[in-house]
Amino acid sequence: MEIFKQNRYIALLVGVILVCFSAISLLSPGRINEGQNTLKMDKFGGSGHASAAALLPRTAVSPERVKGTVKPMLYTTAAIPGHVWNGKQTVDWFTPAKLKLKPTAGTQPAKPKTVVVKVSPEAQQALKQATAKGSHSVNKVKTASQQHPPTKLFFSRTKLLSQEQQAQATWSYAVSEEDLLLLQKIVMAEAEGEPYQGKVAVANVVLNRLRSANFPDTIHEVIYQKSQFSPVANGRLQRVKPNEDSIKAVNAALSGVKEVADDTYFFLSLKLAQDLTVHHSRTYAKTIGNHTFYK
Repeated sequence: MEIFKQNRYIALLVGVILVCFSAISLLSPGRINEGQNTLKMDKFGGSGHASAAALLPRTAVSPERVKGTVKPMLYTTAAIPGHVWNGKQTVDWFTPAKLKLKPTAGTQPAKPKTVVVKVSPEAQQALKQATAKGSHSVNKVKTASQQHPPTKLFFSRTKLLSQEQQAQATWSYAVSEEDLLLLQKIVMAEAEGEPYQGKVAVANVVLNRLRSANFPDTIHEVIYQKSQFSPVANGRLQRVKPNEDSIKAVNAALSGVKEVADDTYFFLSLKLAQDLTVHHSRTYAKTIGNHTFYK
């Protein structure tokens, strides 16, 4: 009591607390039953702060029986907990399946959709024109290469090879300026009135003979071989001047263009020829214009 006398504020605080507890006990609708959370009031003693701490609410305090009776207790604000812990605790173990992230609706990857694009007739026509331009460009490159024929020919045992096939060649032949002019003149003399394909075919026959082991080994000797080309015998070969088609045809043949097969060695005009030995003894290959070609 000396402490209360010395410190009036503590006495006032204790009085307020007692009034509050009395009001709570009077307003509570239920009775004080066994097993409820209560606060013992019989040991109201001590001194100073220890006595005040004993008056603070406590939870989960079991009632104390003395000789089969329950001591009177007061309800506290903790007497009716909002959630009662049942004392049981479960353990949920982690597994690899639980560690995997579950896809959500917002994170699922969208499946690619097949898109069908309809091309209008105008677009199809433009595509065809572009393809045609590409082919035309290739033809232009090919024509440009024919305007400047190779100066070296590559042969296998059976055919004239292209420049890209030179690794397969068994022998090669260097074309001189004299050979080029002579080849143009024989084409002009033999096929001046023939179509362009016929002019290329005449040049093919000369180059086939150059490759074959049954004929001379140079263009000059092939053309001037006795009794083989009539313009040589009648002097027309010396008089003609190659025209544009003859020059183009020779360049094409030297560049690898073939109007007749590599085993074609003869040709003649059945209307003009006086000697038809080739016609009766050789195998027919092809007819271009007025010329018939034989193997």
